Amino acid sequence: MSLLKAGINVSMILFSVLLPIFSLANASNLKERIHDYSKLIEGQDYIFEPLQGVGGYMTATGKGIKPRDYIILQSAYKNYRYQVEEIEYYADPSDMWIALLKQVVFDQ
Repeated sequence: MSLLKAGINVSMILFSVLLPIFSLANASNLKERIHDYSKLIEGQDYIFEPLQGVGGYMTATGKGIKPRDYIILQSAYKNYRYQVEEIEYYADPSDMWIALLKQVVFDQ
C-alpha cells in the first residue's frame, strides 16, 4: 500500500512540475506573429478588398499565416495593422491564401 501511495505522490510531484513547462511551450506556439506586407504593391503582390466597416478580404501568398496573426499593409504612405480573423489556403499554389482581416490599432 505504501508503494502505491509513493507512486501517486511521485506522479503528483512530476505533474505539478511538468504542467507549467508544457503550458509555457504551448503558449509560445500560440503567440501571434506579425507579417509585414507594407513594402509590397497592392494589385500586384496582393489584393485587398475592403468591406463595409473596418477590414476586408486579402488574397496573397505566404506561408505560416494563422488566425490571430497580424498583417501590416500600407496605403497612401501610411501603415495599417490588421488581425487575421479567418484564413483559407488554396490547394494550388499551396502558399496562396485568402483571409478575412479586421483593422486594429497600430502601435508604433
